[in-house]
Amino acid sequence: MRTLKTPLDPEEVKKLEVNDPFNITGEIFTARDAAHEKLLEIYDEGEDPPLPLGVYPCYHCGPVMKRGTSNWTVVSAGPTTSIRMEMFEHEFIKKFGTRIFIGKGGMGEKTLEALKNHGVYAHFTGGAGSLMAGSVEKVVDVFYLEELGMAEAVWLFEVKEFGPLVVTMDSHGDSLHEEMAEKVSNNLEDLKEEL
Repeated sequence: MRTLKTPLDPEEVKKLEVNDPFNITGEIFTARDAAHEKLLEIYDEGEDPPLPLGVYPCYHCGPVMKRGTSNWTVVSAGPTTSIRMEMFEHEFIKKFGTRIFIGKGGMGEKTLEALKNHGVYAHFTGGAGSLMAGSVEKVVDVFYLEELGMAEAVWLFEVKEFGPLVVTMDSHGDSLHEEMAEKVSNNLEDLKEEL
């Protein structure tokens, strides 16, 4: 299985195609709805984001964290449903250059269009939060914790072989989600005809 290391090499990301498995070693950040909104808001106000969002993968995740005396530990970090970020992602890509998004359930047309010639969306198995937590070597930092709360804060994790991830939308404009929707629709039509 291919391992991508961060900071990401744009050309390596573009080589990924739908159905390709891979994992990530290096730093990734989490961002759900409120984090996307916050980061886009500070950009529009002329502020820089607290980390370079273009060189790290964005993981749609609201982790469960435990605070120790001197550091944080990830208890569980399963993916959240990515379609919730559809309203933000095309703008996020345009403004920050983020190349890999990870979550579950897929994303829509606007994100697919924004990913063309740029990046990918990858699926991570829902319910595998402890598997992801096991790949976290270190919690590097956290941003907007007091303002947004634990689940919505932007967490920066150092991970080793985080995966397996599967590309479901690629930079060539292909989408496994579109293919599956078409197959389901065709199967439904066949069933209607049989009835």
